[in-house]
Amino acid sequence: MLNLAVCVSGGGTNLQAIIDAIDGGSITNTRITAVISNNAGAYALERAKSRGIEAACISPKQFGSREEFNQAFLEKLDSYQPDLVVLAGFLVVLPEMMIKKYKDRIINIHPSLIPSFCGKGYYGLKVHEGALKRGVKVTGATVHFVDEGTDTGPILLQQPVAVEPGDTPETLQRRVMEQAEWKILPKAIDLIANGKVRVEGGKALVSE
Repeated sequence: MLNLAVCVSGGGTNLQAIIDAIDGGSITNTRITAVISNNAGAYALERAKSRGIEAACISPKQFGSREEFNQAFLEKLDSYQPDLVVLAGFLVVLPEMMIKKYKDRIINIHPSLIPSFCGKGYYGLKVHEGALKRGVKVTGATVHFVDEGTDTGPILLQQPVAVEPGDTPETLQRRVMEQAEWKILPKAIDLIANGKVRVEGGKALVSE
C-alpha cells in the first residue's frame, strides 16, 4: 500500500481528482495519509477533513526564519511516513534537505508541457497567460519528479491540450485541469503504486 502525503496551497482540485480516482478504483494500492498546506484558508484542508484524512497547516508565517520553517515542515512530513509526496498546487519552494531525503519520491503537477512555460515565476494563471501571449496552439500538463531545480526533474507523464480561439487564461486553465491535470496525476500515482516507474539516468521510465 502506497502512503501519500499531498501538499496543496489552494482549493485542492487535483487533490479531489486523486480522492475520486482512489474511490473509483483507477488508483489502486494507495491511500492518502495526510494533506499538508501552507495556507490555513486552503479549501483543500476542508476537502481532506470531510473525508477523514489528516489535515495539517504549517506556514512560513508561523516561524522566525525560513530555516525554522523548513525544519518544522520536514518534521511534520516525516511524522506521516509517506512513501510518495505529491505536490498538487503547492506554492512553496521545498527545502533542499527534503528533496534529498525524499529523492525520487516527490512528484509535481505543472500546467504546461515542460520545458515550455515553466521555471521561476510560472505558476497558476501566469502559466496560461504566458502560453496565450506566445500564441502557442497546444499546451497541456506535466507530471514530473522533483529535484533541486524548478520544474527540472525527470518527466513522468504529459498530456497535450489544444488552445482554442477566444481562450482567456481562466478558460484555458480550466480546460487544462479537466483534460490533462486531473487525468495524468492520478495515472502517475497508480503507476508508482504498482511498481511501474523507475528513475534511471535522469529519466523516468514507465513499464505498462
